[in-house]
Amino acid sequence: MAKTVFSKIATVLAAGALAAMAQGAAAQTKVVIGMSGWTGFAPLTLADKAGIFKKNGLDVEIKMIPQKDRHLALASKSIQCAATTVETHVAWNTNGVPIVQIVQLDKSYGADGIAVRNDIKGFADLKGKTVAVDAPGTAPYFTLAWLLSKNGMSIKDVKTVTLAPQPAAQSFVTGQNDAAVTYEPYLSTVRDNAAAGKILATTLDFPHIQDTLGCAPDFLKANPAAAKALVDSYFQALEMIKADTAKSNEIMGGAVKQTGEAFAKSANFLRWQDKAANQKFFAGELETFMKEAAVILQEAGVIRKQPDNWSAMYDASYIK
Repeated sequence: MAKTVFSKIATVLAAGALAAMAQGAAAQTKVVIGMSGWTGFAPLTLADKAGIFKKNGLDVEIKMIPQKDRHLALASKSIQCAATTVETHVAWNTNGVPIVQIVQLDKSYGADGIAVRNDIKGFADLKGKTVAVDAPGTAPYFTLAWLLSKNGMSIKDVKTVTLAPQPAAQSFVTGQNDAAVTYEPYLSTVRDNAAAGKILATTLDFPHIQDTLGCAPDFLKANPAAAKALVDSYFQALEMIKADTAKSNEIMGGAVKQTGEAFAKSANFLRWQDKAANQKFFAGELETFMKEAAVILQEAGVIRKQPDNWSAMYDASYIK
């Protein structure tokens, strides 16, 4: 009898140990995400700082990596996932660095744009002018190419100086260069310095910037539950923003050295995308935009040929 009792106790303890080990294993699912301080990515920071990732069994490390270098980190496997613009995903895939988009993060509503000196009246006046913009293959470079293309021009019509978004804005307000392409929160540097120049156009005038989180195909194949947890955590972060906006803004702003109030101001220029918006986006909008973007990417010399497998660039199963 005693032997039976001890046997049952041992069985229960073993089961408990296995459950604890399983829980520990889930909590140790390591994911490194490469991103930037772009306001649209901030709910990922919130999911990290507020413990949402951890609650969902993820050990997430966020690395701030310039957009021009993010694909190199992905190729070297120092990161498993990356947040970036849709057309950048197209460029990376086409140029030999596979990544699969699993959730849409945001759409820009005036958060990306081009600032110009006050004597520049329109895009035609930019011909021959010097524009500070990030490197080819980045969102600001695509913004410049897109805006010029929509106004009957191309990259070849301007002179470019390579500067990342923050220094591009900072140098512009100190009087350097004729124009600068940047995004929030740095675009507000220009909005707050009217004497230095003005905003010629933003994504309100020419919509084209939308961001997604993607992961390496081998990571997704090996860790489908972790990928689903990433997506669920993002949506839960959006719920937290709605439930406690002030606290959320303080957390997200703190990551980019902004007050909650300043962060909220930047966030007004974009829209984070919830599950319903994601389902609509992945149902057709994403592929349509990728095809239009690829034409401009090729014209700008970022890619040499058009992609031959659009469906390999995204997986809508994680947003269900």
